[in-house]
This record gives sequence, structure tokens and C-alpha cells, in this order.
Amino acid sequence: MANALYDTGRAAFLNADVDWTADNIKAVLVDTALYTVNLTTDDFLADIAVGARIATSGNFAGKTSTAGVADATDVTFSAVTGASVEALVIYKDTGVAGTSQLIAYIDTATGLPVTPSGGDITVVWDNGANKIFKL
Repeated sequence: MANALYDTGRAAFLNADVDWTADNIKAVLVDTALYTVNLTTDDFLADIAVGARIATSGNFAGKTSTAGVADATDVTFSAVTGASVEALVIYKDTGVAGTSQLIAYIDTATGLPVTPSGGDITVVWDNGANKIFKL
């Protein structure tokens, strides 16, 4: 699979249900042996099995939105242990998995896959024209 936006995530932006710069946006490291992405039907964090969620970031900092391009400060996941990580998912965190809107699925990036060893995992977002993603 290639990096992509969830269909309901795109709709959430269009319906003003996701505000990139104001909402709590996080990423979760995902073991794809326990999660098969479905960009059409997966809506919320609850659609990703708890066992597939290896580590969750804090809220993104330094978020910007220019010409439909989303960017943020690089993210560090601290002291990560667990199964191999093949993807990361960006989502709006509401504090409830059943309402935390999935936004983007990324499985093609430098450093993926990665096997956690108890150390930190830093995600360096692309500095090209599309940054993290472009709507």
C-alpha cells in the first residue's frame, strides 16, 4: 500500500470536523500483522486493534497548514517496545478511540519498517512540497 488519506478523514476536513492547527493531532505506530488498513471503511482509532497499536505520540506541535499542505514538528515516540512497526497512522485525538478520527496512513517512509528495541523512535516529516500530507 502507499501513503494515503482515509476517506472519512478527508470528509472530516471538508465538514470542519478536523481542524489541523487547533485539534489534538497524534500518531500511532502500527503493526500491520494485526491491522489491515481499509481507507474506505476505517473511521476511528477503534478500527485499529489495540494490539496493533505499538506506541502513541504526544500531541503534534508546530502544526501548520498552507495551501492544503499539513506540517508539524518532528515527533519522537519514547522508549518504544513491542512488535515490529510497518506503518503509522495520524489521527485527531478526542480521548475516546471510538470518536478519534483517522486522518492519514503512512507505510512508505525512511525508517519503516522498524523493530522497537526500547529506545526512542523519531519520525522526521518530509520537508518536500507535500510535507506530511496534502489535501
